[in-house]
Amino acid sequence: MLSFDIRSLETKAVQVDGALQPDDPIWEEGDTRPSEPVAVMGRLSSAGDGRFYFSGRITGGLELPCRLCLEEVDVPVEDEVHFLLAETGAEEAEDPDVFLYEPSARMLDLRAAVRETWLLTAPAFVQCRDDCKGLCAVCGTNLNETSCKCTPMKADTRWDALLKHQSDAH
Repeated sequence: MLSFDIRSLETKAVQVDGALQPDDPIWEEGDTRPSEPVAVMGRLSSAGDGRFYFSGRITGGLELPCRLCLEEVDVPVEDEVHFLLAETGAEEAEDPDVFLYEPSARMLDLRAAVRETWLLTAPAFVQCRDDCKGLCAVCGTNLNETSCKCTPMKADTRWDALLKHQSDAH
């Protein structure tokens, strides 16, 4: 569960033990979505008038294509997270690190904060292994699996003067 009654939070802290599902409507088109539920564990407590503080961890995983060979890679994602939630209009409202909620809200929903934290934590690209050879630029063969007989593409000759200058400098 990632939604909490604000009135009860004002009197005592709560333990958070919930998950944000990969198919939750909070995710937007273009988001790096998790391949499994994002587990959210920690403590949510009052931090003064209309403010709440979360401290805990998020863990999950995603599948991304290797940036060189395009093979799918399972990527574990885990991070320690801390964030402040405040009412819209509070003095902290201008701080981009503060998550806002409506003053009339009865429930405090952590999903938007977890989504943004996930997007900042999850890698944008991965490499399947350090020695990945990638794909042949000519025929597209995965060079990790086999080799090909393609002739490497000729480099753009407009750069030759710079390359010659660079080799003369050494």
